[in-house]
Amino acid sequence: MTSQVSSPAEQADGTVVGEQRKPAGTKDVRRLDRVIIRFAGDSGDGMQLTGDRFTSETASFGNDLSTLPNFPAEIRAPAGTLPGVSSFQLHFADHDILTPGDAPNVLVAMNPAALKANIADVPRGAEIIVNTDEFTKRAMQKVGYAASPLEDGSLDGYHLHPVPLTTLTVEALKDFDLSRKEAERSKNMFALGLLSWMYHRPTEGTERFLRTKFAKKPEIAEANIAAFRAGWNFGETTEDFAVSYEVAPAAQAFPVGTYRNISGNLALAYGLITASRQADLPLFLGSYPITPASDILHELSRHKNFGVRTFQAEDEIAGIGAALGAAFGGSLAVTTTSGPGVALKSETIGLAVSLELPLLIVDIQRGGPSTGLPTKTEQADLLQAMYGRNGEAPVPVVAPKTPADCFDAAVEAARIALTYRTPVFLLSDGYLANGSEPWRIPELDELPDLRVQFAQGPNHTLDDGTEVFWPYLRDPQTLARPWAVPGTPGLEHRIGGIEKQDGTGNISYDPANHDFMVRTRQAKIDGIDVPDVEVDDPHGARTLVLGWGSTYGPITAAVRRLRTAGESIAQAHLRHLNPFPRNLGEVLQRYDKVVVPEMNLGQLATLIRARYLVDAQSYNQVNGMPFKAEQLATALKEAIDD
Repeated sequence: MTSQVSSPAEQADGTVVGEQRKPAGTKDVRRLDRVIIRFAGDSGDGMQLTGDRFTSETASFGNDLSTLPNFPAEIRAPAGTLPGVSSFQLHFADHDILTPGDAPNVLVAMNPAALKANIADVPRGAEIIVNTDEFTKRAMQKVGYAASPLEDGSLDGYHLHPVPLTTLTVEALKDFDLSRKEAERSKNMFALGLLSWMYHRPTEGTERFLRTKFAKKPEIAEANIAAFRAGWNFGETTEDFAVSYEVAPAAQAFPVGTYRNISGNLALAYGLITASRQADLPLFLGSYPITPASDILHELSRHKNFGVRTFQAEDEIAGIGAALGAAFGGSLAVTTTSGPGVALKSETIGLAVSLELPLLIVDIQRGGPSTGLPTKTEQADLLQAMYGRNGEAPVPVVAPKTPADCFDAAVEAARIALTYRTPVFLLSDGYLANGSEPWRIPELDELPDLRVQFAQGPNHTLDDGTEVFWPYLRDPQTLARPWAVPGTPGLEHRIGGIEKQDGTGNISYDPANHDFMVRTRQAKIDGIDVPDVEVDDPHGARTLVLGWGSTYGPITAAVRRLRTAGESIAQAHLRHLNPFPRNLGEVLQRYDKVVVPEMNLGQLATLIRARYLVDAQSYNQVNGMPFKAEQLATALKEAIDD
């Protein structure tokens, strides 16, 4: 979905506001400036699809939004159990927002497990919609409810809406030639219709989506549409929902342009395709499926018309090996993975450092160690990206800060790889990969020119006058070596993992040459041209909060809250983690305190302390979930007052 919006205006995360009006002869309508909704149910209840459809319609309506899908690692956990609960949280507003929200204003719980797994996050006074059909004695006992929470008074502090979603769905589909089990599967569409009525969401896009999704099964498509409409009509007619809500489009939140809703992995895939087009090189992806990176492989495989070639290898090592071979052959080469896969790829990454070929290693970080938490987020691969290879093998590291920013980060990583002939790490994470937000589609003239010049002929003259090709003769500005496409007459050259002689590329065991080559490879990375870090400090603060990657949204929301409360605090956020921006040391020295929030045990803080001798304070979280803005605001307030 795309939408047009007008000129920008920055606002803090808002609170619910209360104006009411009543359309002709119908229910009250209350205007809100933002809402946080969480859909929760079994992993087979379609909560991700429900949330995704609500998000798409919200994007087409023109709201700013941020999402947090949260699903179990098991392919199909036992039905009705706590480990099997899947949820989707959406925060949408009439102004600029930064996070999926700390706590839901509305919880839709499809069964007792969904209620129990999420109730701790729901503030008193919030609305809870429960599917009463699933609150059987056996289902409640399965998750530890001795008595029904719908009747024992434990939910008295909430606005509880008991709705027999399953019964109503089956009744709505009684005229369709479906079994009861088949009809029950549409209860998520009934819930989506109800929520779409409550928040005045468009409906045409969802109906169009369902007809497309089930094009080969038109009766299933029409049944889902019927359930969706029944949910809408139920909201319109039932006495239990006396109020519906409006959240106006975020007309002042963004620069003028055409926007669409996009997830981090999709934005990253589009960024890779764009980089290949701007470089006029074919894009090759060598990959092995792994959560949460697999969606990039799925998406790129759809774009053969843009010269994209995807190879699903038999394992992680084969995936990066094929990608490095494609780089040798003149392609923009990419491999995608997560932390465990990076460990397997490390030897080939070191080979790419030695060969000095452009290669993008996309690491969508997840909880570790080992298999860890495949569907949860973490930022714990930074030191692995920096140092996780044998020998001195420096690699640039780039990290996006939001789902939409994954597009720009991918283009930037490609720029560095192609310009400096080096492998580059692109560190995203599960929060960015699966989350979504509005993205302004860039104009063509805003995209960088990434075209490279392949070696065309000899580049060195020997003492006897013979012209030869030296594969390690370097560009004096970038220290990049020439990129010669195999098969080019006269440009035959040696490659491999054994140390090369400077210039000639011949095998060399000479100690002095090895020392020179190690230092030259490091100097090439140190000399990469990256922008200075920008500091947001309108009040001359004494405390700086420094972040990287996906902590941008929660940190910025926390900083806004503190400034609204009258506190003075500065903020800076790093995209380039190797090399660091050249002005970073000077920036850090300006502040009495530097606080570094990370979803690890202090990896960036360790690098900052070692490099700049700054007493950076870590604030860490490794629970598989992103920071909450209120949580960070409290921690930063304590740092200011300390």
